[in-house]
Amino acid sequence: MRDTPVNGHMLISGCADRENYDTQLLYFTCSSLSRDDRWIFLLTDRTGSPNILARDLFTGEERILTDNRKGLLKSYVYFDGTPGQGLGKASVCLDATGRVLYYIQDDAICKVDLEGNVQVLNRVPDGRMTAFTHVSADGRLLCVPMTDGRCLDYDPETEGSGLDRRPVYDIDGRVQAEDLSSYLCVYDTASGALLYEKRVPRCWITHVQFNPCNSEQIMFNHEWPSFDCGIRRIWLYDHAGDTLIRVRTEGTDTLGDSRGYPRSAGDWVCHEMWSDDGESIIYHGGYADGPAMVGRYELASDRYWEIALPDDYDAYGHFTMDHQGNLVCDGYFKYPWEIKKVRENSTDHGPDPHKKDAEYICKVLPDWEAGRLTWIPLCRHESDWLGQDAHPHPIYSHAGDRVFFNSRSGKTVNVYCVSAQPPQC
Repeated sequence: MRDTPVNGHMLISGCADRENYDTQLLYFTCSSLSRDDRWIFLLTDRTGSPNILARDLFTGEERILTDNRKGLLKSYVYFDGTPGQGLGKASVCLDATGRVLYYIQDDAICKVDLEGNVQVLNRVPDGRMTAFTHVSADGRLLCVPMTDGRCLDYDPETEGSGLDRRPVYDIDGRVQAEDLSSYLCVYDTASGALLYEKRVPRCWITHVQFNPCNSEQIMFNHEWPSFDCGIRRIWLYDHAGDTLIRVRTEGTDTLGDSRGYPRSAGDWVCHEMWSDDGESIIYHGGYADGPAMVGRYELASDRYWEIALPDDYDAYGHFTMDHQGNLVCDGYFKYPWEIKKVRENSTDHGPDPHKKDAEYICKVLPDWEAGRLTWIPLCRHESDWLGQDAHPHPIYSHAGDRVFFNSRSGKTVNVYCVSAQPPQC
C-alpha cells in the first residue's frame, strides 16, 4: 500500500489570531502536562515577550502565569537573548504532580503555581550562563546548570551565525582551552536555599535530569563535545558519594542489534533520558561512519543495548518515552518509496551528522533483547526545523494515549496533539 497511513492531528495552542505569535511545549526533558493530563503548560510570545501559558485541555481556559516584559534571556540555546534580562525559555521546567513551574527571570530563580503565585527562590550568581533546568520527581529539589559566562562571551550580531545566532567558534573548544567550568546547583524548592553546588571542570553542561527514583543522582551532559562525543556526552553525578560517572564507554559488548558497530569515542550521542524506574538511560545518535542508532544503558548490570537504524533513516530526530517504555520519535522514519521534500534548514546546523528534514511523528516499540524497533507513523508533523523552537520534541501524555508536539509549517510555531493509537488503514 503506497498511501501514508496517518491519523489527523489537532491544534492545541492556537486561537483565531494564532498566526501572530509562537507557542511551544516546554523542553522535552520534562513533561508539559500536569500528572492528570488536564493542564498543558506552554511557552508563548503572544504578550510580546515570552511567558508561561497554562491551558485547561478539558475546558479551554487559558492563564498567563508570568509577567515577563523584558524579552528573551540569553542562555543555551537562545544565544541571541539579552544577558541578565528577560525570561529564560530554556529554564522552564514542570513539577507535573504539584502543577508548579520553575524558571529564571532576569537573574532570579523563580517558581509559579497554577494560580499565578510567584516566589523568588534564589539568584543566579554574576558571570554565569544558564541552560535547561530540572525538578526532582518528588518536587523537593531543583537543579540549575550553570557555566562560566565566558563560554558564550561574544556578540551574536557580528560573531553569530544562523537563525539562532550561535557562536561561530567551538564553544567546547573554548571551555577546554580556557579551563572553564560548569556547576550543578541544587536548590530547595520550598525555601530556595542552595543545598549544594558541584563544580565540573572543563565541561559545558546544558541538560540535567534527576534520577526519577533517586534524587541523589543527576544525569548531565557535555554539550557539543569537540572531541570523543561517543564517550564524553553522558555523565552521572552521584551526590551521596560525590562521584562523577561516565555513562557510555567504548566497547564491543553491546547487546541488541548494533550491526557489528562497536561503541566508539568517534560516535555521536545525544538526547539522553531516564526510564521511569530510574534503572536505565535511553539515548540516541549515530555510529562513526555508520548508521543512526538508539541505545539503552542499564546502571545495575553496566550493560548496553543498541539498535542500528536502516541506512536511509538519516534524518535528525529525538526519542522520548512513555510510562510503559514505548518510544516516540520526530525523525528518522521514511517510507521506502518516498522522495523527501527539499528543506532549507542551513541556519540550524549543529554538530550532529544527520539532516533536519524528517516529517513524521512515530510511535516506536523497542524490543531491546531482539534488537528490533517497530515504527508506527501517527501523523506528519511537517515542521521546518528552523531553530530550536520548531523542533517537534514530541512527548506522550501521562496516560500514553496521546502525543503532543511542536510544528512550524507556516509563519509560526504551534502545538499539536495526535492519538497514540496506531492508525486504521
